[in-house]
Amino acid sequence: MTQQPFRTAGGTLIDRAEPLAFRFNGRPLTGLRGDTLASALLANGLHLVGRSWKYHRPRGTVAAGVEEPNALVQLEHDARSVPNARATEIELYPGLNAGSVNCYPGPERDWMALAGVVAGVLPAGFYYKTFMWPGRWWPTYERWIRRAAGLGSAPQAADPDTYERLTVHCDVLVVGGGPAGLSAALAAARRGARVMLADERARLGGSLHASVQTIAGVPARHWLERTVAELARAPEVTLLERSTVFGYHDCNELTVAQRCTDHLPLKARGGPRERLWKVRARQVVLATGAHERPLVFRNNDRPGVMLSQAVSTYLHAYGVRCGSRAVVFTNNDSAYRTALDLHAAGVRVAAVVDSRRGGGALRDQVRALGIEIVAGAVVVDTVGALRVSGVHVMAFDGQTVQGAHRQIGCDLLAMSGGLSPVVHLHAQSGGRPRWDETACCFLPGPPVQAERSAGACKGALGLAAALEQGWLAGHDAATAAGLPADVETAFLTVQPNDGRVEPLVALWRVPGAAAKAFVDLQNDVTVADIALATREGYRSIELVKRYTATGFGTDQGKLGNVNAMAIAAEASGRSIAHTGTTTYRPNYTPVTFGVIAGRETRALFDPERTTAIHPWHLERAARFENVGQWKRPWYYPQYGESMAQAVHRECLAVRNAVGIMDVSTLGKIDARGPDVASFLDWFYTSSWPDLKIGRCRLGLMCDENGMVMDDGVGVRLADRHFMLTTTTGGAARVLGWLERWRQTEWPSMRVHLTSVTDQWAAIALAGPLSRRVLQAVGTDFDCSREAFPFLHVRIGTVAGVPARVLRVSFSGELAYEIYVPADHGRAVWEALMLAGAPHGITPYGTETMHVLRAEKGYIIVGQDTDGSVTPIDLGMERFVSRTKDFLGKRSLARPDTSRCDRKQLVGLLADSPQRVVPEGGQIVQAAGGSAPVPMLGQVTSSYASAALQRSIALALVKGGRSRIGQKVFVMLGDGSFEAAQITDPVFYDPQGARQHV
Repeated sequence: MTQQPFRTAGGTLIDRAEPLAFRFNGRPLTGLRGDTLASALLANGLHLVGRSWKYHRPRGTVAAGVEEPNALVQLEHDARSVPNARATEIELYPGLNAGSVNCYPGPERDWMALAGVVAGVLPAGFYYKTFMWPGRWWPTYERWIRRAAGLGSAPQAADPDTYERLTVHCDVLVVGGGPAGLSAALAAARRGARVMLADERARLGGSLHASVQTIAGVPARHWLERTVAELARAPEVTLLERSTVFGYHDCNELTVAQRCTDHLPLKARGGPRERLWKVRARQVVLATGAHERPLVFRNNDRPGVMLSQAVSTYLHAYGVRCGSRAVVFTNNDSAYRTALDLHAAGVRVAAVVDSRRGGGALRDQVRALGIEIVAGAVVVDTVGALRVSGVHVMAFDGQTVQGAHRQIGCDLLAMSGGLSPVVHLHAQSGGRPRWDETACCFLPGPPVQAERSAGACKGALGLAAALEQGWLAGHDAATAAGLPADVETAFLTVQPNDGRVEPLVALWRVPGAAAKAFVDLQNDVTVADIALATREGYRSIELVKRYTATGFGTDQGKLGNVNAMAIAAEASGRSIAHTGTTTYRPNYTPVTFGVIAGRETRALFDPERTTAIHPWHLERAARFENVGQWKRPWYYPQYGESMAQAVHRECLAVRNAVGIMDVSTLGKIDARGPDVASFLDWFYTSSWPDLKIGRCRLGLMCDENGMVMDDGVGVRLADRHFMLTTTTGGAARVLGWLERWRQTEWPSMRVHLTSVTDQWAAIALAGPLSRRVLQAVGTDFDCSREAFPFLHVRIGTVAGVPARVLRVSFSGELAYEIYVPADHGRAVWEALMLAGAPHGITPYGTETMHVLRAEKGYIIVGQDTDGSVTPIDLGMERFVSRTKDFLGKRSLARPDTSRCDRKQLVGLLADSPQRVVPEGGQIVQAAGGSAPVPMLGQVTSSYASAALQRSIALALVKGGRSRIGQKVFVMLGDGSFEAAQITDPVFYDPQGARQHV
């Protein structure tokens, strides 16, 4: 095809009958169905795809899979735009639109390439040492850094797609669909195991698509088709293509990101874009393969310098030759296969440069074709501008380079530095990779979880060995998963065999290469950078990584990290085994925010919870605030009222008549069992076994450090039955806290805890006329003061509905909390409103509730406390038992928690009665002054009190109770100060007479 001058007659993955039009950097191009964007660009002769991150050097495609560090593109330009997508992973589809990243105006001419000119002053860690002086220049520095930093651009529009999550179980999960993975899946499936096979590529098979060998007497591709068909027919087998296993977690849980529609044209996409699989597997077989390592020499980053296996993959799988005249540079035998492949495709192989002097069977085949082999030599440099045009070769004695260099012209350099097994998931599972001196790579160590490795990731680099290891791993996994034994042990024959193989000789860097010898291609980390890090004292490979940014790119060092470890080991005079590896963490490859979020976005990100009475509040135009996930009525404005006016009216109604509030959002926990009283006694600061049936008590809860964690009311309904209430936002936390201790520390205690928050609607009736309203609505129990005193509970009916009624008050007024089944919540609310109408009943919201409780000095946990406040700091000593133990009590005896100068809860009265000081305002001893002023504390709650006709505030102040009567100053938002007097925190009805009437 004239538009694809580098397309050959081969290609097992492409369909020549279906050409696809696409655009790259605005240029219209054509590829074939089955192409990746990278293979389509190479078929069109485009090697230059972008620029490097730091020096903005020209970069081209170097690999053929997820290890690709250079060929990053911005895919599409709308809400579905994907930044930093690897061209090697993007399946070509009609209308695809992609562009280079990190270059302006384009990859051919990039103005930021000037950074390469001053590379000498931008070594590793330069950002720690520069841009410090003069300080007035920092705005200029920042603009320049922000302009230069980054790669692709995140989309600005909202993501229109949906994402799904699935949680599944299986007997055997096989990771990797290459020869070893297919063999393992086949063995386990034939044993009757529930098998899942996940592979990141669009089609299973891995290296088999580029193989010229036969398996069991048939071409490898035919064996592949037959095996995949058998697995697809098996009822207990799930095949996941385009699915990356990106995390291996505890308890054999693995996470898989499946790309469902990214290979389709934009207009044809429907359904979930991606799917997150959470897989719990009894056994795991890791057949993740290996990545070829690059060789490190001067200017090894030019476009046209590629991995030898990638060159073969593009030839066999995509029918693309990556150049017209090639040089192969290697330290092992595998690259000779690439030389044979290139020759068969009609590419002139100018030479094979081998750092070794020995010979193997593949070398003999190459020499027989008349291809020059330059043994005992290395490539020391490349020449060219936007693409390699030649290499410099020098003799190599295993330690140093010698003699004059020889230049060989080429437009393709295929290099191979050996293979690095993909041990990432093994390491994530808890295993520790071990260094193998013979194979010169890290191999999986002893497994920690129920997993085993097979194939190239275990060091089996030949096809026959990979198939055998996979087969045995599949059988062993099925046996370990409990499947019946099977005697089938025959192994598949592979032809031709590998013949005589010359061992790899490690070559981590070509001697003399430093400043422009790149170890990490994406981040422009050179040999010189790693040497500098070791000279500056960074001996830990983790610190070398961070100082140089090696492995920080989107490829996470899949190509360069092993070379970096070896070079760092050499520079520090240690062995590679002693130097060790960096930490392999999830995610193995980048994972979208969408697949992690799933459907928990927008309205489902933080679901709204509403009470049974919520529709009534909507009908009365209530304004709402979010408390936890609940929508709580904030205030009820009448026509023309501001918030302040509405709250003022509601406060006076509660103080002078009667108010009604929906408190259904309070957490409610049903606690039962023979040991329930002694169990709860460990959590609350006051005694619970002596609480009488039909009584209720304030429950103050501390954490292990003695800090206030939550408060609420506990009700004893029977000898073995309690109902606990918590703050609205603390319900889940308190239940989790109770369950944690019950299950881990006191599992023998016979206690059952159940959340009943949604089962009960709760209504607070407060004010001097509240008893009249309760009597008017109708109850079957005596509501008089003598028959129903404070802190008692009655079980009966209210408005004909079964109810639990508590005589408690959070306003300081005569008050009741009425609990009814949630389905009857609105009916009882409306009955109370009707019965209270003659008494001027007024609904009130959370803002009014806050004002009323602050007038009484009652705290809100999380507002007047911050995790560093004890009950003693709050002046609540009377609720802390001196005779019993509870969680956190020992911490209250520590010297720090008994200090007299701790922050304590006090009241504040501003000198300007109408000024409401800001919550969070800093409190200082004196106003003004230029020197730093020590902070005494902060304002925690601040309101305008309708009953007191002035502003009030609660605050935490150092040694606050000893400062009562003193003058302090509160810093305001504009930098000015307001004088205030420290007072007792109880402003209204200090004797508490009103709640006992």
